[in-house]
Amino acid sequence: MPQPPAPPVLEGVEWIRPRPTRRQLRNDLLLALVLAAGAAASIVLYRATGYNADGPWWASFLWAVAMTLPLALRRRFPEIVAVVASAAFMTGAVLYVSEALFSNIALFIAIYTVGAWGRSRRRAFVVRLVIVIAMFSWLLWGLIFFSTVQDVLPELPRDGFLSPYLAYGLVNVLTNLLYFGGAWYFGDASYRSARERAALEQRTAELAAERERSRRQAVALERVRIARELHDVVAHHVSVIGVQAGAARRVLSSNPEAATDALSAIETSSREAVTELHALLGTLRADGEPEPTASILGIEQIARLAAEATAAGLPTAFAVVGEPRPAPTLVEASAYRVAQEALTNVRKHAGAAATADVRIRWTAERLELEVTNTGIVRRSVTDAAETAGLGVVGMRERVAATGGELEIGPRARGGYLVRAAFPLQSDGRAPAVNGDAR
Repeated sequence: MPQPPAPPVLEGVEWIRPRPTRRQLRNDLLLALVLAAGAAASIVLYRATGYNADGPWWASFLWAVAMTLPLALRRRFPEIVAVVASAAFMTGAVLYVSEALFSNIALFIAIYTVGAWGRSRRRAFVVRLVIVIAMFSWLLWGLIFFSTVQDVLPELPRDGFLSPYLAYGLVNVLTNLLYFGGAWYFGDASYRSARERAALEQRTAELAAERERSRRQAVALERVRIARELHDVVAHHVSVIGVQAGAARRVLSSNPEAATDALSAIETSSREAVTELHALLGTLRADGEPEPTASILGIEQIARLAAEATAAGLPTAFAVVGEPRPAPTLVEASAYRVAQEALTNVRKHAGAAATADVRIRWTAERLELEVTNTGIVRRSVTDAAETAGLGVVGMRERVAATGGELEIGPRARGGYLVRAAFPLQSDGRAPAVNGDAR
């Protein structure tokens, strides 16, 4: 039978040792039988030497049973077993039916078990204290009483400051101090060891659970990252392909040259989509820690996005303000994806007459990306984007991952605004997301 789970170790709360297992109970039964057999054999030898030979045989063997067999239940009822063993020990000595070897071993084990397995520490302390006081009171009373009986140990004179009999008594007191002190100390040490082992097992289980939670979170985050990458790649290029395909269909008969240009744009966008999808799938199949697929895309490619948008029928202006500076890879990739998603949304929702403006602003501490358009803002589209659109959610997550700020929404003078500010170095501030447009 497996060990039952240990109760949790809580600060300021008394720990309770779990109940013994069946294997431990079987071991206790075996120990009790071995000690009983040893005590019976020892009684035979002691009586053969004449020690405690006055009492009847049956009383000696009954005493051996009372002294040893209760140890089979020592871990389940440690206090009761200790009291029974102590009473049997004293009774056997008074009736001269005891032996001095296995009885001392059994009594030591019983007192030790109270400290090691007592489920209430206060009760364990009180029981052991009562046993020790009773034993020492009995010992001292016997030494004092027999000091006046000359027939007991006549070879030890009682005269003098440190008489032989007094020295004999002091040796007995010292021996019992070591005996009971050892049983008390080692019992408490075993209890402390079990409590520390339970605390270690609890911490190990908590760490294992934390590792499992971290693993699940990592998997979930990776799935979100992959979904975001797939959305950015597919939505952008499919949007461009759709616009160019519509343009080619309209001018196919009247202007074959324009239709050819539109089909060329479709071919280029399709190849770029396939290239990015291959790169993304390559990171999923790579061994070790894969590099993000967007790491090959950065701020320098935003100008190309503006040119592609213009070629797809959305006039898009592009400007850079300030001196470009080195930016972290995550900031570069996030800025590119935000610009890509913003232009894709313009093509989807702003209408045929819309124009767009992409502006990159470099400052000493951060990079600002601003994408605006002059199209028509439909409130239903805005609400859907704010509540359920994967593109807007992806932009928020990308900006938040860099510790930046995102401002997104309709402009007061018409059109739509997406403004993202990325820190060029971490300043320890929490990321912020603002839904109001200026």
